Amino acid sequence: MTDVLRRGRASLAFSFFAQGATFALLVTRIPAIQDRYGVSDALLPAFLAAVPILAGVGSVTTEQLVKRIRPSRLLRWSQPVVLLALLGVGSGDRLVELAVALGAFGLAVGALDASMNMLGVSLQRTYGRSIMLGFHATYSLGGIVGASLAWVGAHWHLSLFVSYLPVVLVLLPAAFVGSRWYVDGGAASGLEAGVDADGDADAVAGKGQGESGALVFRLLLPLCLVMTFAYIGDSTVSNWSAKYLQDVLGSSEQLATVPYNVYMVMTLVGRAVGDFGVRRFGAVAVVRLGAVVAALGFAVVAVAPGAWVGMLGFTLLGLGLCVLVPQTFAAAGRLFPGASDAAIARLNIFNYVGFLIGSPLVGALGDAWNYRGAMLVPMVLVLATLGYARSFAPEPDRYGDGHERPRTADVGRGSNGL
Repeated sequence: MTDVLRRGRASLAFSFFAQGATFALLVTRIPAIQDRYGVSDALLPAFLAAVPILAGVGSVTTEQLVKRIRPSRLLRWSQPVVLLALLGVGSGDRLVELAVALGAFGLAVGALDASMNMLGVSLQRTYGRSIMLGFHATYSLGGIVGASLAWVGAHWHLSLFVSYLPVVLVLLPAAFVGSRWYVDGGAASGLEAGVDADGDADAVAGKGQGESGALVFRLLLPLCLVMTFAYIGDSTVSNWSAKYLQDVLGSSEQLATVPYNVYMVMTLVGRAVGDFGVRRFGAVAVVRLGAVVAALGFAVVAVAPGAWVGMLGFTLLGLGLCVLVPQTFAAAGRLFPGASDAAIARLNIFNYVGFLIGSPLVGALGDAWNYRGAMLVPMVLVLATLGYARSFAPEPDRYGDGHERPRTADVGRGSNGL
């Protein structure tokens, strides 16, 4: 293992950490943002929905850009834009300024999320063992730090600008310096060129472009669904855990703030040890276990007689859901070793699809039916992941004929020869 790889891994981990802190600082101060700009309750959902929608646009754009620009370069310049956009959110006072800042944040976040995971997958391929969960663990750690800093700002009644400025002043130069050591992989963005799941163009070339596109869609669709289901579960916790504990389980307002913090801590714990589980038992077993634990968590939340049992359910949710997203990105990289950048950019869009669906879905079901019943819907969706678990195998049946194909691509080396 070379120093180049170690520095590349450390610098990318810091990028995940910085993004986790930045995103947490934005979403946990939404009430303060609403007050600062005078955003009405009716208008707020439009502003909040615009961010993941524009992030999806940014991810689609990234798929095209990586055909000409290395993912490391996209990450190097998108992360400063995200940080400066956060500072812009805290420094304006007119709605148009908020719209511009959130627009820049959303577009840059799409490029940032996609390029970070592209580099993570290519590094994992070069290492030859599971390390993706470790990157997402640092994201969870960043989220915990960001949420804690947001609490400090709210507790001391600091303005958004005063809360955000020190964070940006620390993270911006550190991320930019660290970007010098990013390590690109050798995956080309060639899905549209008809490269098959093993990077073997000959296997697909004779089928025609339409059939090749159908093959790509069929292979990637299970992972897209898993990504969507995972983020529906995640957004359910982030948006409804406090309300559920207080309004349904009768907790105090102070206790109602605890479940999301517990959830974030457990995602950190689960991801910190998850790579060892993948190496020991395989990705399929870890994904199946994560889905079962997450479904059990939703079931406990739905039937909880009181706040403390509900807290146990949210704890299980953190442990279960935390493994699904990193392993989905890793599986896309294995399925398309010759086109992993494009696959990851497409897959990343369903991150935002799940985020957009989850909160309104639970809210609508809760209002029309009841919130206990609403918790069963993400439970069923997470359980559906079990049906797609074989897509996470190192050598799944990619051709649908019951036979595996040997790899023809050298997936252990990047274009930089490391």
